[in-house]
Amino acid sequence: MSLRAGLQVKFFAIMAVAFLVVVTLILMLLNRQERMQSEVVGISREAMRDTIAESLSRHGEGEVAQLAGSLTNPLYYFDLDAIGELGRAAMMNPGVRYVIVYDNEGNIVHDGNEEIPSYGKRMDDAMAAKIITAQALFTQWSETTLDVSAPIKVGQQRLGGVRVGYDLKAMRAYQDTALDKVRKRLEDLGRRQLFWVGVLSVGLLALGGLMLWLIQRWLVNPIRELADAAHIIENGQFDSAPPIAHSNDEVGDLMQAFGRMSQSLARHDRDIRRMAYTDALTGLANRLAFREVLDQRLLHLRGDSGQLGLLFADIDDFKRVNDTLGHDAGDEVLLQFANRIQETVQRIGGERALLARFGGDEFVILVEGSRERNGEARTIATHLAEVLVGELGQPIVVHERQVFLGTSIGVTLYPEDASGATALMKNGDIAMYQAKVAGKNCYRFYSRAMDQAVERRVHLEHELRGAWDRGELSLVYQPVFRLADGAMVGAEALLRWKHPEQGLIAPSVFIDVAEQSGLIETLGPQVLRAACEDAVVWQRARPGADPLFVSVNVSPRQLRSGDLPNVVAACLHETGLPAAQLHLELTETAVIGDEIHASSLLARLRASGVKVWLDDFGTGFSGLSHLRRVPVDGVKIDRSFIADVLRDPDDLALTTAIIAMAHSLGIIVVAEGVEKEGQYAVLRERGCDLAQGYWLGHPVNTQEFLALLMS
Repeated sequence: MSLRAGLQVKFFAIMAVAFLVVVTLILMLLNRQERMQSEVVGISREAMRDTIAESLSRHGEGEVAQLAGSLTNPLYYFDLDAIGELGRAAMMNPGVRYVIVYDNEGNIVHDGNEEIPSYGKRMDDAMAAKIITAQALFTQWSETTLDVSAPIKVGQQRLGGVRVGYDLKAMRAYQDTALDKVRKRLEDLGRRQLFWVGVLSVGLLALGGLMLWLIQRWLVNPIRELADAAHIIENGQFDSAPPIAHSNDEVGDLMQAFGRMSQSLARHDRDIRRMAYTDALTGLANRLAFREVLDQRLLHLRGDSGQLGLLFADIDDFKRVNDTLGHDAGDEVLLQFANRIQETVQRIGGERALLARFGGDEFVILVEGSRERNGEARTIATHLAEVLVGELGQPIVVHERQVFLGTSIGVTLYPEDASGATALMKNGDIAMYQAKVAGKNCYRFYSRAMDQAVERRVHLEHELRGAWDRGELSLVYQPVFRLADGAMVGAEALLRWKHPEQGLIAPSVFIDVAEQSGLIETLGPQVLRAACEDAVVWQRARPGADPLFVSVNVSPRQLRSGDLPNVVAACLHETGLPAAQLHLELTETAVIGDEIHASSLLARLRASGVKVWLDDFGTGFSGLSHLRRVPVDGVKIDRSFIADVLRDPDDLALTTAIIAMAHSLGIIVVAEGVEKEGQYAVLRERGCDLAQGYWLGHPVNTQEFLALLMS
């Protein structure tokens, strides 16, 4: 084998570098060990000094207290012989330097000597002042002495005191001896450690040599064989330029072969996975990828007390964007929504959160709660849903136009709601649908009752299809009166459904079903045509009388379709009703959703002679400034304001302001829900133009309304 910079040489170089590093670390360790020894000795010195001092202090206080008790009688009777005998006995104890008995004035009574040379002298050393005044055991320290004193009493009468001085030199000598032993033990331990470090270094060198031999046998030769095999696989299956190898060794050979193969395989794998698992528009995971991840998570969590939260987010009224601005604008809206959702999920959802686009305008989010915190998945899902509703409710600028869209979010939890992926996804879709029913731009958690509600709604939708043809749907008319003279000037057409089994179904129920299912796009033109035909009959029944108008409600979906002017024109042409006798009512929210689009349609309608009214005015954007940009002929003040106009000054003031400002713009004002004579009088006093309500007239069917006209 030719000598080259192969793995053996490189491994040897690595071992040499590693050995130098180890030697450096050992030297640093030894230096640190020496410093630690000094620190240990210092700490030991302090600890021993404190321990010995505390022990000596307790021992001295015990001896002095006992001695003070023994001296009570001798001092009381001033028996110097007995005092001297006790003092000399105390001085025989180890470490005692002096024993002094003194009276209350601090004069020495006995010092333990036979001759008592200091008798009668006053104690004048540095410690004496505090000792004379001390009323209990008192301990003082100096550089060489521990002084312990105690008063001598008979009952509460103080006769004097005794003080004993202990020599500290013996303590320090003992301390130094012990520290010398510690230092020697540490040095011995350091030498043994150095020996074993040397043994370890030799072992590392031996191990390096052994590995150098093994690397040739176990690594180099197999790598050469793998390189040959890789060349065969590469030449037989892939056709691409080989990468440049930067190393001239066995690993370089392997890198050349498998590098080309891995690049080709990786490229194909990325393309396949991107097509199979990624949404082409947004770059997010698609339905297939999400389902695989969900199945894996459920399999991992099953029986392990794990928690998952699934959020189904559907953009409200997205079809309006495609219908009015085109599909390119719709794609741009989807991209902006996807970016907002992704940013919010990354910020709130946690590291294991997953976002996917299920197609169309529907996104699905998976969040996971920890096993230790019960209910964490619900908390995360709730917070995420709240933030998403707020973030996605902000306007989006597309083609230099602001588009207002909302998002309906359904939330379902594992394992509370379901234990399988299919059931979870179904529950999330049901909850999302309930959010739509609740008014859109909100979120709802799945509950068992939703299944029944969805079944009822699906059944109701099924029954609603064909209800017009079966004669179950019909129109009723509520008269509209002019407040100035009380004359009837028109009527509002209202749709009613009399189900053969359930009886009358509330309009708020079936109109919402029709709106959500798209049936309103079929029912709307049918209602419009029937109302126009009835209005023509009214005119023919009252020849020569002032013609009555008929007002028809138009749903937001009809407005968004963009075909409303053509449908209205066709109805007027086929029924022969003059355009001025047809009033179309739209809600504020339907208009503000896309003001530019709505303004264009309403302008076309008004140009044909049809009147346009804003229904439920005051419950939407409530800004009369919008009326300058949205062409309308009248506004209908919402019944919630009229209901409290007699007792709520704020509602009265608001109603008065709406009337005044609308008149300043040349707009007619209609009051809904007039149910009391006082309301009628107040509205007429404030200059309101038209009114309708139960006090003026209930909704009646076609025959009854015609009879009312003829009466």
